[in-house]
Amino acid sequence: MQSDRTGALRRLVEDIVPGERVHPDWPMARETTFRCGGPADIFVRVADEKELVALLRALKAAGAPWFLMGNGSNLLVRDGGLRGVVLQIGPAFGGTQVQGDILRARAGTLLSQAARAAADKALTGLEFAAGIPGTVGGGVFMNAGAYGGELKDVLHSVRVLNPESGEIYTLAAEQMQMGYRHSRLGETGEIALEAAFKLAPGQQAAILARMEDLNARRREKQPLEKGSAGSTFKRPEGYFAGALIEQAGLKGFSVGPAQVSPKHAGFVVNNGGASAAQVLSVIEQVRRRVLENAGVALQCEVRIVGEDG
Repeated sequence: MQSDRTGALRRLVEDIVPGERVHPDWPMARETTFRCGGPADIFVRVADEKELVALLRALKAAGAPWFLMGNGSNLLVRDGGLRGVVLQIGPAFGGTQVQGDILRARAGTLLSQAARAAADKALTGLEFAAGIPGTVGGGVFMNAGAYGGELKDVLHSVRVLNPESGEIYTLAAEQMQMGYRHSRLGETGEIALEAAFKLAPGQQAAILARMEDLNARRREKQPLEKGSAGSTFKRPEGYFAGALIEQAGLKGFSVGPAQVSPKHAGFVVNNGGASAAQVLSVIEQVRRRVLENAGVALQCEVRIVGEDG
């Protein structure tokens, strides 16, 4: 019955998207930086707004579940995978354009590419994003940030799609309700299609030097060579998650190949072959031990989705 349903979904999707971008029973370990997770029934690489609108209309009419993702850099998919259709807003949905001090980036553009495009035009303000592995769409969704900078600091406006009505409209930055790792998109379900960032003229050499300095600090202090979703926990007010985890004696703690990074305790990593269940076990034990040790309830920054295996 499940295979019949998946076959019907595949036919529905392939009426809109060329078959080479439609992948049935697709392992999400290939599409997330945690490098683990079960399969999606159907995985689709969406190329543009027209495709996205058509897909959402067809899926709504069929009553089929769907899930939207970007680069998979802040996502943990459980071992049972995702039912229905996963729509990836990735590189095919990318591209930037600069007009004066405004940089426009389509949702699938990597944040690192947006930062580089700004630097190419000697525009300053996005240097902090040079090493963030996510997309512009995902970054706006969660107000991504690093090294004291956040997207809300430079956000001008966002073109969004209402998946229920199919309407496309523009929201000003002040309408986006941006906060720490938060925007209104998480509540409304609106989908970012393109973001505009208001930057400032700068010295290109200084901009590039700042980007390289931040990337060098990342390489030195973060376990970039391991599978992870970056910082696993949100920063608790008045504390640093990594320090709390280290104080609880958990630096290097592991469940199979899933581990609290010995390099930076704020990162849970996959050393190779970890299941999502093992990663989740590390996360939950860290939260429990830190609560017991310091009385601080850590909140997971990573989005956790899918069914248990």
